Amino acid sequence: MPLPTHLPAPRRLPAAQIPALRWGIFGPGWIAERFVQSLLQHSHQRIVAVGSRTRHHAQAFADNFGIPRAHGGGISALVNDPNVDVVYIATPHNHHFPAALAAINAGKHVLVEKPLALNAQQVQGLAEAAAAKKVLCMEAFWSDFLPKFDVLRQVLADGMLGEVHTLLADHGEFFTPDHRIMDASLAGGPLLDLGTYPVALATKTLGAPTQILAMGEPAPAGVNGQASMLFRHPGGAQSVLNTTLFSQTSNRALIAGSEATLTLPDCFYAPGPFTLTTHDRRQTLHWEEECNRYQQLHHEAEHFAWCVGEGLLQSPVRPLSDTLLTMATLDEVRRQLGIVFNEEKA
Repeated sequence: MPLPTHLPAPRRLPAAQIPALRWGIFGPGWIAERFVQSLLQHSHQRIVAVGSRTRHHAQAFADNFGIPRAHGGGISALVNDPNVDVVYIATPHNHHFPAALAAINAGKHVLVEKPLALNAQQVQGLAEAAAAKKVLCMEAFWSDFLPKFDVLRQVLADGMLGEVHTLLADHGEFFTPDHRIMDASLAGGPLLDLGTYPVALATKTLGAPTQILAMGEPAPAGVNGQASMLFRHPGGAQSVLNTTLFSQTSNRALIAGSEATLTLPDCFYAPGPFTLTTHDRRQTLHWEEECNRYQQLHHEAEHFAWCVGEGLLQSPVRPLSDTLLTMATLDEVRRQLGIVFNEEKA
């Protein structure tokens, strides 16, 4: 089947349908800085408060970005701030669940940096709590909200690849021993960080694995250092995935079907190009965009605000069922590799 003459355009939310929510930031670190910068530069969302364990850190962050209020002492003051509509949680992984639960119980909508929680049981707990409180809880899995990935989803839905048989994805970076990803007390290791990208791509594209085979290697710091995974999906499709914190790897992904192959080069999960090529190489379509990475974090916030404005309790792009599937898959990988986080130990 020949390819169309051009790729579909990314679908944009009408600006008039995106309310300007009042955001509170919990966890004023590296990713929160980039999130706030993107919202301030590219959206109408309002950052009204920041919270941290110490008032000093919260105030420094507030001063840097002109945020009106700073709260110390943990999550409580922030979630009880009557001027906050939604809480964005950007703490280390093992603090996501208790912070998100506190926000939900306070009646706040909550956007949580990936991973939403440490395991599927915690994800289910947040889903049930959010449903009971009738608030929106969503994982800030930024890839899913990029224009690039909206085009990719349309390519797959339109059947341009034909029947997909193979998915390959890799995400590896080098980290020094003092990085938080090396810290077992912070649920370190690559799986909940780098590894979520290839696993989420595989499960969203091909569905829940019917069989999982995993192999890993520990790091001297006492965390998992790398993991390789082979998944079988419904219909016999297979995905081969790798993640490591020992080395900088290709960070590429490939989705191959019976009609064409889609190739996502370096940093496949981030803004950037991809190529769609028929097997006879007579037709090639390119998606081109600036590799401006975290400048595009505003897409997830605007989608979240749109969901709130529409009264939705689940994102149609990243529903909690997607997050639960990714996490349940990672749970099985960790089971096979013997990885247990401190919070899971009896």
